[in-house]
Amino acid sequence: MHTSRKLQICFVAFFAIAAIAKDKPVNWIGTWGASPSSVLADTEMRRRKLEFDNQTVRLISHISVGGEQFRIRLSNFYGTKALAIGEVHLALRGEGAKIQPGSDRPVTFSGKTAFTIPPGGQVLSDPVALKAPNATDLAVSLFMPPGAVIASTVHYSAQQTSYVATGNVVGAEDLPEAATITSWPYLTGIDVVAPEKFGTIVTLGDSITDGSRSTSNENRRWPDILSNRLLAKKGNTFAVVNAGIGGNRIMSDTNNIAYGQNALARFDRDVLSVPGLKFVFLFEGVNDVSGATAEDIIFGMKQLIERTHQRGLKIIGATIMPLRTNPQVHAKRDTVNQWIRTSNAFDGVVDFDKTISDPTQPTLFQKLYDSGDNLHPNDAGHKAMGDAVDLSLFKK
Repeated sequence: MHTSRKLQICFVAFFAIAAIAKDKPVNWIGTWGASPSSVLADTEMRRRKLEFDNQTVRLISHISVGGEQFRIRLSNFYGTKALAIGEVHLALRGEGAKIQPGSDRPVTFSGKTAFTIPPGGQVLSDPVALKAPNATDLAVSLFMPPGAVIASTVHYSAQQTSYVATGNVVGAEDLPEAATITSWPYLTGIDVVAPEKFGTIVTLGDSITDGSRSTSNENRRWPDILSNRLLAKKGNTFAVVNAGIGGNRIMSDTNNIAYGQNALARFDRDVLSVPGLKFVFLFEGVNDVSGATAEDIIFGMKQLIERTHQRGLKIIGATIMPLRTNPQVHAKRDTVNQWIRTSNAFDGVVDFDKTISDPTQPTLFQKLYDSGDNLHPNDAGHKAMGDAVDLSLFKK
């Protein structure tokens, strides 16, 4: 065959392969998340240092599965005014407020470096090329332009320190005079490109899932323990995203808006919308048993199960652990737990109650696992919970 003809065929083949590769869908999965709540009183927001004016907010996030391409989600879900963002950067976190040298990347949103998010809106960034290992910290730096604005959309109890510095220093390797905050304003998700077989498990819960009373900055929440176990497993194909909110309920909102909307209301936004979702892990109800009936709690769980199954996904349920209250409330808890264990409504069950409770006094925590309030586990309790999850439940 003539040389020029061979080259022509090669070029045609090359471009055909390139076209196929370009058309092949990319598997984005959620690797980190923070479920948001609405705005507290202005004085409380200022006390928490959640008012920004010509400042850089460097938010530290501990991802599950790593990769080489990321994108981030910023939200103004509860805002009543458009939210201006001046610039955004992504980097590998160093120590404290530092980022690792050479890892800083500018982030664009539909090609823009500065943009506004309308009230109730959310924006998704363009892909960012950054190589990050599994179970590592990323730093998302947001520049909030001049003009005081109180954070409209916040995950209040981060169990993680983030940083606020004066001016636009989103690309600075260190923020030596930064103030600290313990909330995640605006940032609600980080996605990663993963192999096609990978997916995400979302843990829907309350303060226990959120990590209350675990050691801050150490990533010792029970979903972190679960994620670490999965990452250590040969052939793992799952990331874990935490959708816990302190004080959250299944069936009703509370007077404290920091506790978020009830699970039935936030389920689509905080769980079903997560890219690559394969499994839901439901661990709620401890905040419901004091007010709602056992029948109402079971109804709410059934609704979440139906909505999960409607999407062709699986849902794991967990029993409600002890709480310091009266016998009538414990009786409701026992009724709900018996239904969780025996109804076969869930695709799998994890018995956290059995893991944590004292066998001789089932309304109390084992002392080894009690943070001191007979409601929230300590680090050892979180580890016991994470270790109690049978990884074989997560079969596609």
